[in-house]
Amino acid sequence: MDLATIIGLVSGSVLILVSIVIGGSALVFINIPGLLIVVGGTLAATFIKFTMSDVIGSISVAMKAFLVKMEAPENIIKEMVGFTRIAKKEGLIALEKENPTDAFSVKALRYLSDGYDEGLIADMLHKDIRLMGQRHTTGQNVFKGMGDSAPAFGMVGTLIGLVQMLASMADPSSIGPAMAVALLTTLYGAVIANLIALPIADKLALRSEQERLNKSIIVEAAIAINRGVSPMVLEESLKIFLSPKERQQSETESKNAE
Repeated sequence: MDLATIIGLVSGSVLILVSIVIGGSALVFINIPGLLIVVGGTLAATFIKFTMSDVIGSISVAMKAFLVKMEAPENIIKEMVGFTRIAKKEGLIALEKENPTDAFSVKALRYLSDGYDEGLIADMLHKDIRLMGQRHTTGQNVFKGMGDSAPAFGMVGTLIGLVQMLASMADPSSIGPAMAVALLTTLYGAVIANLIALPIADKLALRSEQERLNKSIIVEAAIAINRGVSPMVLEESLKIFLSPKERQQSETESKNAE
């Protein structure tokens, strides 16, 4: 579970609610017509922009931002180096007995143990990465579309409220509700866009890059194992995927292990 995403959403929501409660009654900020305009309009525009399967699929993609914790690249490297030692000692066929935690690693080991040649292994694994990128990009675009639509429908609600207010100038009692719609729809649109939709889209983009990095490490390792590269050489070659800080930390842990 990604605590950063949950902490951000919860803390942002709580701060807004606290500021509302401190200023007066929270019920003043609940306006059903305004919510219908912004939420309903945003969802309607999203379904117009994307297919039904894209919108539904984006929900499962978004859950990754909350529930899935990405494996650290250094852990992936350690695991692949371990598989290299097994392949060196017992042969590639021995890799079929291994059970990696990552589904992509399972594919790579299966290709190796089945005797696929290097070109086919690289082609199939890179194709998997490309398709993953396409799925993630669609999910990001759905939430970016929501982030773009929500403020626009907030403005639509504002215009509707102003029209209702101007049309009811003769009746002072109707001016207040119309003004509430005009102001609250802008608030709803801004909150939905800047606290929910756009941050989730950015988090999905970050997660996509992290997953791409991990899978690239696995591809490089699989090709190296197929070539018969030694575990030490593989480990050094894979460290290029790590940041300088992660590389230094990995080297420190290796020295301590010795």
